[in-house]
Amino acid sequence: MHRARSEDGGWTHGNAGRLLENGDEFFPCVLDAIAGAGRLVLLETFILEDDKVGRALSGALRGCAARGVRTVLTIDGFGSPRLSEGFLERLSQAGVEVRIFDPGRALFGQQLNLLRRMHRKLVVVDDTVAFVGGINFCADQLLDYGELAKQDYAVELHGPVVGRIRSFMQHTAGESPEPASAMSQPSPPAGDADILFARRDNKASPDSIEKIYRQAIRTARVRIVIANAYFFPGYRLFRDLCRAAGRGVEVKLLLQGMPDMRSVRFATRLLYGHLLAAGVQVHEYCARPLHGKIAIVDDTWSTVGSSNLDPLSLTLNMEANVVVVSRWFNAQVAERLDALSPQCRVVRSDQLRMWNSWPQLGSFVVFHVLRWVSRIGTWLPRRRQKLEVRRAAGGSTRADADAGARRRAGPLR
Repeated sequence: MHRARSEDGGWTHGNAGRLLENGDEFFPCVLDAIAGAGRLVLLETFILEDDKVGRALSGALRGCAARGVRTVLTIDGFGSPRLSEGFLERLSQAGVEVRIFDPGRALFGQQLNLLRRMHRKLVVVDDTVAFVGGINFCADQLLDYGELAKQDYAVELHGPVVGRIRSFMQHTAGESPEPASAMSQPSPPAGDADILFARRDNKASPDSIEKIYRQAIRTARVRIVIANAYFFPGYRLFRDLCRAAGRGVEVKLLLQGMPDMRSVRFATRLLYGHLLAAGVQVHEYCARPLHGKIAIVDDTWSTVGSSNLDPLSLTLNMEANVVVVSRWFNAQVAERLDALSPQCRVVRSDQLRMWNSWPQLGSFVVFHVLRWVSRIGTWLPRRRQKLEVRRAAGGSTRADADAGARRRAGPLR
């Protein structure tokens, strides 16, 4: 069993997890949970769009608030800049507490608040159910969106871990988390899964998710399968993957073959020659843009969440993953990832003409970039992100004063 020390409160026991694939499975489960809420709904998302998905979510949240359920929606200022005042006002007027994480200004149509984004995707309903993953609330997460529909994952959770996630979400908003006994439905044991809720921020847990990946990779005995949208890890994680392949572990990467960001794919492909030389298998998923952040190690360890294995996620963004130790859940993930294989292209070393032509130059550039990429976050000045709280019929209030920022933003730094 692969374990990792946690800076987020440790492992919880007696949980159950169910893997959800794409918005087609995820959105109905979330909306059903919100419809059944009795006391509290907390929802954080990086992207919320005013499309059929966003409008369905808005209606569910407004209906929830109208029943007297405390309903809190937090969105990221960079990820959700196109929401209209009318969309937000309708939520606020209905009683939904709307918060915007680090709202920024646009210059010539470009958002300036790129760094240190709230990239988490979390939902908690009472202490009954939680959802953690990489799926945003927008129509491009549905298969009927077409060839640009994203391939993505989330996990539905039951058990004591739900209270752990709820406490974290309340704490990050500067609130005093309610004890589980105060909730209408405290979480009893729901299964046999051990689950670690892991988050990454810029203060208390700057490299927690990377450490969890590295420990699992270093202790792997049979297989490692990682499906990740944006893959350009730090040198140590990259080295651990290559070493695992060198000691006979089957190491398989599922990466983007139909990218939504071509520059990211170019950076990832710079690593292919070194990965293949070390014995790592590289597969590119070509059906649609791969947006997942999911992995399995051996037959018990799995992770699902919002964190990519790239500089933004590992050193800058606020992220959240869960690590699940369960043979049954591991088998779920393995089955879903195996189903992608017919739509993948296997990368071979004879396809890498550019870097095979200049191996010494390629090695120099790639490895020196990797050695420094995980330090990017430490070069930036620490600053406090704000939570803008939207007020019904009165516009918005910015927490500019230090005292207000501390109260509203808490540890989000």
